[in-house]
Amino acid sequence: MALEPIARRGLCLVLAAAPGAGKTSVSRALLATEPALSLSISATTRAPRPAEQEGVHYFFKTPEQFDAMVTQGEFLEHAHFLGRAYGTPRAAVEAALAAGHDVLFDIEWQGHRQMKANLPEDVVGIFLLPPSLPDLEARLRGRGQDSDVEIARRMAAAREEITHWDEFDHIVVNRDFETTVAAVRSILHAARSERRRQPGMAGFIARLLAG
Repeated sequence: MALEPIARRGLCLVLAAAPGAGKTSVSRALLATEPALSLSISATTRAPRPAEQEGVHYFFKTPEQFDAMVTQGEFLEHAHFLGRAYGTPRAAVEAALAAGHDVLFDIEWQGHRQMKANLPEDVVGIFLLPPSLPDLEARLRGRGQDSDVEIARRMAAAREEITHWDEFDHIVVNRDFETTVAAVRSILHAARSERRRQPGMAGFIARLLAG
């Protein structure tokens, strides 16, 4: 006899970190192994990078378009970072949660703070820390994409980002990539099983006890 699925509300898994601390790589590893997890697609005012596609990696907006979306209340969260604006469209996220789907967010601390304010029962925040600042700078230089001026700018942003570590539910130091991914996955699985995330559990228990 097939078991009837238990209704569950989805969650917002927010993964934040200083620039270069590994959140994008960790996000990709999670998405590759967690089919029930999907990545939230943000809107941004920055220009597309090579191979980035509209509606797949970001929704690319002009500053004027972005401001209009803010005015119309279309964002669940929005923030400015390194001179660019980023925001999460509200409607798609709220529909996913109601349908029991989990959504992954690769955003900064400002966005996490707004997410917690707007969806206090649905956000699970994880902050990734680098082992050290010299290690972080080495990772940024290892990309080979940025000038010395841009790296200095990102390091300054990293120092500011790290000061907000205590606003997050979970802190993971990214010393080893595989260990970090395993830790983040464990947090996700534990959050899924929280009693408050399972509105269908009462009905399941009633059926269980009825025999």
